Amino acid sequence: MKRFFSHSNQLASLSANGRSGFRGKNKIILTAEEKKRRKNDRLLLILSGVLLGLSFPPFPFPFQLLMFFALVPYFIVIERKKTLAEINRSTYLAFFFFNLITIYWVGSWQKGTDPFLMIAGGTLLFFNPLLFLIPSTLFYFARRSFNEKFALLAFPFFWITYEYVYMLTDISFPWLTLGSGLSHFTVFIQVADVIGSVGISVVVIYLNILFYKAFINYKTSPKKFAADAAGIIIIFAIVIFYGSYRLSTFKVSGHKIKVGLIQPNLDPWKKWEDNHPEEATELYLKLSREAVQQGAHFIVWPETALGPVYLMSPAYYSIKDSIYKFLEGTNSFLFTGMPDVHYYQSDEKIPSDAKYSKIGEFYYSIYNGILLLSPYTTKVERYGKMKLVPFGEKVPFVDALPFLGKFFKWGVGISSWNVGRDTSVFSVPLRTDDFSKADTLKVNGLVCYESVYPYFVTNFIRKGADLIAVVTNDSWYGKSSGPYQHKEIAVLRAVENRKSVIRAANGGISCIIDPLGRTLKETKLFTRTVLVGSVPIQEGETFFSKHPMIIPYFASYLSLSVFLYFLILKFRKKLR
Repeated sequence: MKRFFSHSNQLASLSANGRSGFRGKNKIILTAEEKKRRKNDRLLLILSGVLLGLSFPPFPFPFQLLMFFALVPYFIVIERKKTLAEINRSTYLAFFFFNLITIYWVGSWQKGTDPFLMIAGGTLLFFNPLLFLIPSTLFYFARRSFNEKFALLAFPFFWITYEYVYMLTDISFPWLTLGSGLSHFTVFIQVADVIGSVGISVVVIYLNILFYKAFINYKTSPKKFAADAAGIIIIFAIVIFYGSYRLSTFKVSGHKIKVGLIQPNLDPWKKWEDNHPEEATELYLKLSREAVQQGAHFIVWPETALGPVYLMSPAYYSIKDSIYKFLEGTNSFLFTGMPDVHYYQSDEKIPSDAKYSKIGEFYYSIYNGILLLSPYTTKVERYGKMKLVPFGEKVPFVDALPFLGKFFKWGVGISSWNVGRDTSVFSVPLRTDDFSKADTLKVNGLVCYESVYPYFVTNFIRKGADLIAVVTNDSWYGKSSGPYQHKEIAVLRAVENRKSVIRAANGGISCIIDPLGRTLKETKLFTRTVLVGSVPIQEGETFFSKHPMIIPYFASYLSLSVFLYFLILKFRKKLR
């Protein structure tokens, strides 16, 4: 009898916690049925993560169609979970596998890779899935405050809150925006000129929800199933119709310029550790002459083209002189990624993040920059990279905690760039393909990782940029998914703003993308080559360029309201 009451007390205790099974001294002992359910749940969550991962580049179309129902197994599991801890554990498991498949490459994992990069990349694989707990936590709050239906209906905007908030912090790595994963589905992504890639994320998640509801209602409620199926068809029809309309009616500008994208394929490690700038310059000029011979007037070199060379400093006068002689002799312009330094005069306002030289007793800032060199003048237009890669280019929160800068540092010494000050737009007087007149090209430069940020890019477009240029060095990551994903992300920037995008990458992929997101030309990875092509110059702004923040602001306000309402209800309950 005593044993019976003890057993009954265990069951009562577990029922109070919303669980069945038996509780031992330190752990819950599950029944065979519960173990089977837990195993099935884990398999469903892993399946969801894998399907979502396979829908991202470099997997080709039609793999991207998996994205439209990849979250169905995830929704099946979390709608059964009762506590926040259960929901978040499930979320972490699903999106850990999603991250593992898509961004495994961040640690580089190659011979010669700096150990710090490997540690940072490995850490990211475990940290990044934690960010997906933002939408799952908000989902739980909404379900407790309102009901299941509202929570599911609001989930896409909870997701957008995560995507947007992640872009704002010092640790931002918004690589996995769902909309950016659909770059190969050209007709579907045309709607990005209205709602952006973030809006496409909303559409994708709503389609997942409808597929999930259709799956649930298939046997139990034919009417609801029919309504869900109709919703799927209507959403697809609207997006596909709009995309088809834009592809068939959008007039790509006949106003074109011929560019030469230089891909030197230099070893990124040796370029920084065993730097020989004179030899590198000779190679770049040789390749640039080939581009000019093919008709190019606007030459683009990749990110940090010559390695740790501050070209505008007196120490590199001979290199700078040889470049100017080339530009004057060929009547061409050079747009190049290049480290840049600014020394502050005594009468200048010195920013808080400026560095101080004890030896020279002066303040200075160093930038992962872009320089525009002209054959007509020695005046140089500059841009300093504003979105720095966490740990790789800037230690997060180092401004508030300076000691972190000494602790975290790459072996190649590029983890302490200053943040650029302004979204500069370069002005380039160039001839068009028909050579009928001289035109001023308005071009903005993005350094590598900056092309990931859709809202950031629109700042340049509103300043008048008619061409988006990306200089990058993806060679750090070998023949992994990273370079392919980075290239495809640029496709969304082209469609969102209806601007051509040109990419000059050290080891590839260099390419020309038109305003409809179609890749006109591209290079292969790890080849030394020159890519010359005519690039359409599209003027004007899209709806998204003008109003990029509508969806993220709405999502953030909705999420904040749900969170506050949940707190109010919880506070009222305690007062009773």
